[in-house]
Amino acid sequence: MRNGKSPLHVFVAVLGFSRMLYIEFTDNMRHEQLQLDSLISAAPALSQQAVDQEWSYMDFLEHLLHEEKLARHQRKQAMYTRMAAFPAVKTFEEYDFTFATGVPQKQIQSLRSLSFIERNENIVLLGPSGVGKTHLAIAMGYEAVRAGIKVRFTTAADLLLQLSTVQRQGRYKTTLHRGVMAPKLLIIDEIGYLPFSQEEAKLFFQVIAKRYEKSAMILTSNLPFGQWDQTFAGDTALTSAMLDRILHHSHVVQIKGESYRLKQKRKAGVIAEANPE
Repeated sequence: MRNGKSPLHVFVAVLGFSRMLYIEFTDNMRHEQLQLDSLISAAPALSQQAVDQEWSYMDFLEHLLHEEKLARHQRKQAMYTRMAAFPAVKTFEEYDFTFATGVPQKQIQSLRSLSFIERNENIVLLGPSGVGKTHLAIAMGYEAVRAGIKVRFTTAADLLLQLSTVQRQGRYKTTLHRGVMAPKLLIIDEIGYLPFSQEEAKLFFQVIAKRYEKSAMILTSNLPFGQWDQTFAGDTALTSAMLDRILHHSHVVQIKGESYRLKQKRKAGVIAEANPE
C-alpha cells in the first residue's frame, strides 16, 4: 500500500488512467455477460507485481488474461470430469506396470496420444478380471478430458438398464443422442460380466452401429471375442455384425496376468497362495 492506496490503484495511476476509468474498467469486468471473475480476483495480486517489477500495461494485461484463461481451462476440465461420470479418477502414473507384466506398455503409451479419438477408432481391452482394464480405460478417458474432449464412462449393464428404461418411457431417441452420441469418447466397461436379453442385445448393437465411424469408443471385456455371443443372448448373427463394426477401426489390447486384487489378498494372507501345477 502506498499512501493508503491499493497496488491496483497505484498501477492505474502510473499508467495515467483516471480513477473513474479504473472504476468503469472493473465494473465492466464484473458484468455477468463477460464472466471475468477469475480475472477480477487475480487483479490485486498481479497489480502488486506490476508495481514492484515495473511492468508495462501490456505485460499486466497479458498476465491478467493468462490467469483468466488458466482458470477457465480448470473450470472446463472440472466440468468435463463430472460429466464423464468416472467411478473414480485414475491416471497412467498410478498404474503399476511392474505388476501387470502382461500389459503391452508400448502400445498403451502410443494410444495416449489420443489420435485414435480424432480418427474415430476404438480401443478394446481384453483380459481376466483384476488386471487393470478399467483403470487403463479411465486413465485414457481422463487424458481425453484434460485435452478438452467430452467423455462418458458407463458399464455395459448400466448403459442397457438406462436405455431399456428410457425406451419404455418414450425418451429413447433423446437419451441416445445426448448420452450416447454426444460424447466424443464413450467408454463401456465390463462387457461379458452379465448376460443380456435379446432386446438388450439389440439396444447394445444400436449403440455400436450409431457410433460406428462417427465417434471413438473404449470397450473392456473379460471374454475373448469368440465368446461374446454368450453375453448377447446367444445371437451369433447380431454379435458378428457388432464385432465387425467394433473391430473395423480398432486397437485390441490383450492383457495377461493374475488379478491384482487377488495377489494383494494373498500377500496379506487373506487367501491361500496358488498351488503351482
